[in-house]
Amino acid sequence: MMNLPSPERLKFLAAKYLWWIPPAQAVRMPERIVAQVMNLGDYDDVQTLTEELGEDYLRHVLQHADAGVFSRKSWDFWHYRLGLAMPGEVPDLPQRRIA
Repeated sequence: MMNLPSPERLKFLAAKYLWWIPPAQAVRMPERIVAQVMNLGDYDDVQTLTEELGEDYLRHVLQHADAGVFSRKSWDFWHYRLGLAMPGEVPDLPQRRIA
């Protein structure tokens, strides 16, 4: 099991980065909060999460991200930053599938 930030920290981040979801509800989706910080977070929040969670957890979040969560820029950055891809070899962004 991977370490997660405290519920108080998750609520703070949820209020800041998932403003459309009540923080008490958002804390039940820690991976979504982390993905949103990875996509939109300021330097301090990203650095703190990286230190608290470790790169393995961030890799897990990136590899299991839903469609529409990451921008192309953030998607590419995190693949390079976490050693998941070499330049020019970043996988496509996740896409929604309509059955």
